[in-house]
Amino acid sequence: MPLPGASRPERRSPPGFFARLALSPRLHALAERIPGLRGHARSEGRALFEMIAGFVRSQALLAVVELRLLPILAESSASTAQLSTRTSVPEDRLAILLQAAAALKLVERRRGLWRLAPRGAAFLTVPGLEAMVRHHPVLYRDLNDPVAFFRGETQPELAGFWPYVFGPLAETDAGLAQRYSSLMADSQALVAEDTLRLVSLSDARRLMDVGGGTGTFLRAVARKCPELDLALFDLPHVVAAAPRFSPRLAVQPGDFRQDPIPAGADIITLVRILYDHPDTTVLSLLSAIHDALPQGGRLVISEPMSGGARPDADTDIYFAIYTLAMCSGRTRSPAELRDMLVKSGFSTISAPRTRRPFVTSVIEVSKA
Repeated sequence: MPLPGASRPERRSPPGFFARLALSPRLHALAERIPGLRGHARSEGRALFEMIAGFVRSQALLAVVELRLLPILAESSASTAQLSTRTSVPEDRLAILLQAAAALKLVERRRGLWRLAPRGAAFLTVPGLEAMVRHHPVLYRDLNDPVAFFRGETQPELAGFWPYVFGPLAETDAGLAQRYSSLMADSQALVAEDTLRLVSLSDARRLMDVGGGTGTFLRAVARKCPELDLALFDLPHVVAAAPRFSPRLAVQPGDFRQDPIPAGADIITLVRILYDHPDTTVLSLLSAIHDALPQGGRLVISEPMSGGARPDADTDIYFAIYTLAMCSGRTRSPAELRDMLVKSGFSTISAPRTRRPFVTSVIEVSKA
């Protein structure tokens, strides 16, 4: 029996049954000889190799984007020699990159000419993808020493790249808020599309987007519901750049970290806002929104969310690590957000909905 006050020994449990089987090299050799297991074993082997080679794929994609290979091939097919001339990349080296791009199904070769593949065409038409890829080197540099990064021993570059989050710091660089808003606007078109497919605005009178930047989400709302009154609430130097795209738009400058949320809206939206901020700020903001909403008013939260007890390969890798590098917020699961909403006074909370978790998930709550 341990002495009073002594620490209890750490409880340990062995790996699960299937993990224990997978630890056996003999099982792997056996699986290769059994038709029913051979396909699964090879699929797992491919998945392991994809994890190992993932960063090379990302860097190859970055080279394709920076060299503008997809827009060039969108104009017309071209030979390796012709593309070499246009990109100033030696032909033998460019041939390897083009072969990699073909393996990624971005381009394809027919009769000695390279042309755009359907996936490459889709890449060009999805708003924000090129901007996201060009932005990745910042995160790559932050993850150069991943062990030090996860130990918290580095100062991530991303933390300095987004001083917009901290308000007054952005005022020292007149173009910073515009650069941030442009990147968010490029990547937010799909978020707005999925959000508006998941949320009904048929009974809304006035919708306020809190932290809405220059109004990208509200422009999508205005196209769908032209008779709806709209309000944009964000930092003064951010909303100053917002175009007046609708006579029904009211611009209300303020800082939700210290100013009260204006009243008058029966729907308030938070689109990719909460994961930018720490728990204390999120709780304070949710409480302020609860106070600003009328009885029966709704809050819509739309952002990528952690899979929680069922980890998601997209949100729990890319978004969770990205927000960790930002040093200002974190990617939360629906269960965590639900607990925070309850603490903030909300009681009627819908189950999370999503069409594409890697784009966004939506939680809708009502003020009782």
